[in-house]
Amino acid sequence: MTRYESNATVKSGYYFNPITMNVVPVARDGERLPNAKGIWFSIPTFAALALTPILGALFLMFLPAIGFILLAEAVGKRLAFAVAGTASDLAANVTPGWAPGAAHLAGKPGEAKKEGEEQGAPELEKLQKEIEEKRRS
Repeated sequence: MTRYESNATVKSGYYFNPITMNVVPVARDGERLPNAKGIWFSIPTFAALALTPILGALFLMFLPAIGFILLAEAVGKRLAFAVAGTASDLAANVTPGWAPGAAHLAGKPGEAKKEGEEQGAPELEKLQKEIEEKRRS
């Protein structure tokens, strides 16, 4: 059996690609093989006639299996997407209302201030004046 690359010009005859499981007839000398993945082998006419029904039977046997496999894959992807979506929604509802690193010393918005909190402001003004005086001198 002679080996040929894809898209090569060949003599007339039958050519088999074991990667794609194709048997291709070439009618005239100088025609090109299909541009498919893999290497092509020149096979005799008797082998092509024997191989064609075998490949057809393999296709008929595995076609339902391929359908079930693709169906299971599609259902699995949908279930994974549904679970992932639900988990992210649940995580958004369970997260705490605070952010790490944020300062919460000033209280919450709308919270009434206590009596002793206003007294700290004059002390800060005095401290600021002292700092300015030291810078000037």
